[in-house]
Amino acid sequence: MTPFTTVTGPAAPLIRPNIDTDVIIPIRRLTGTARETLGRWAFEPLRYCPDGSENPDFVLNQAPFRGAPILIAGANFGCGSSREGAVWALMGMGLRCVIAEGFGDIFTGNCFQNGMLPVVLPAAQLEALARQAGSGAPVTVDLAAQHVVPPVGEPMPFRTAPLRREALLEGLDELGQTRKREPEIAAWQARDRAARPWIWRDEA
Repeated sequence: MTPFTTVTGPAAPLIRPNIDTDVIIPIRRLTGTARETLGRWAFEPLRYCPDGSENPDFVLNQAPFRGAPILIAGANFGCGSSREGAVWALMGMGLRCVIAEGFGDIFTGNCFQNGMLPVVLPAAQLEALARQAGSGAPVTVDLAAQHVVPPVGEPMPFRTAPLRREALLEGLDELGQTRKREPEIAAWQARDRAARPWIWRDEA
């Protein structure tokens, strides 16, 4: 997993509540579509017209925000059914961070498992950030310092659970975090084997 420390770039404002995972990546695109090509179909219902052409009104089709690394979204982003492909699709577009008033719980977990940072900001700060970012001026998200730096004004602090923050900074999923503690695990096993040998199977 690619570590996340800081990201700077345009932040595309898409302030709509309840954008669910079927809008982020329609379920039919998860069958027979390679993970690395899912970015093409991200936001398909919003991004494309019925004839397959690009919708010029969709923010991520507009010149300042094509390939933007940051998305500013509305409340309850990523709600709906569980699908890790939603995060894969967003990352396939080049996004590394989504800033919103709130997220679907399962979507949040999938973000951290794949190297994307979900940032929660209060509605007033989110709206102010979206207004400033609308020009395409760069925004910085700093996970180490845990703040968002808007184009103008003071940094906006956010909180990330310590273990999840550590995992993103180091580029580790849950398995990688467990492997970091292999010496502790081995030491516990040795102590437990000595104390309760009857519950351990003899190794061939």
